[in-house]
Amino acid sequence: MIPSNDNEEKLFRGDENLSSDNDKGSNTIKNPDNWTTGDEKMTGAQHSYLTTLSTEAGEEFDENLTKAEASKRIEELQHKTGRGLEND
Repeated sequence: MIPSNDNEEKLFRGDENLSSDNDKGSNTIKNPDNWTTGDEKMTGAQHSYLTTLSTEAGEEFDENLTKAEASKRIEELQHKTGRGLEND
């Protein structure tokens, strides 16, 4: 399943702050290093998305990542594959 909107993308990444872009002045995406639950096991959505990204990137999938580590890995693999990146 490919994320279809910003909030869905944040769920795949495991972002805890799902504020909309209309919340001016708010931090819509927290740094994973600052998540209070960042050391917990990655979510099912992160696991699924990382499996897809890892396969597409030809990279090994590590299923023992934390939520924060998974979020960072997703971002790395998105840049490598071009999947999930916003068109600037």
